[in-house]
Amino acid sequence: MTSNDVLSMYENIAGMTSKMVVAARASDWDGLNTLENQCASAASPTLPGNVPALAGAARQRKIDLLKQILANDREIRTITEPWMAQMASVMPASRASM
Repeated sequence: MTSNDVLSMYENIAGMTSKMVVAARASDWDGLNTLENQCASAASPTLPGNVPALAGAARQRKIDLLKQILANDREIRTITEPWMAQMASVMPASRASM
């Protein structure tokens, strides 16, 4: 994996997480789930540690992309966590009424 490949991968992930924010804001849970799966697939090369260390401008770009990805993740969680808590509180009640 070259430095261009690394940056391309992180650019792709950052773009997907931006789309995930849009889906979460729109309460498009199916779309969010689809994007989440695509994002996980796109990030899979990072799991085995095959991503080379970057230097200089490429390293800074990677850091900026990671910050963007984390900010998107934070916004998605801000939107989805209250909804998930609400669902968790409803689920036991619906089971009890069965």
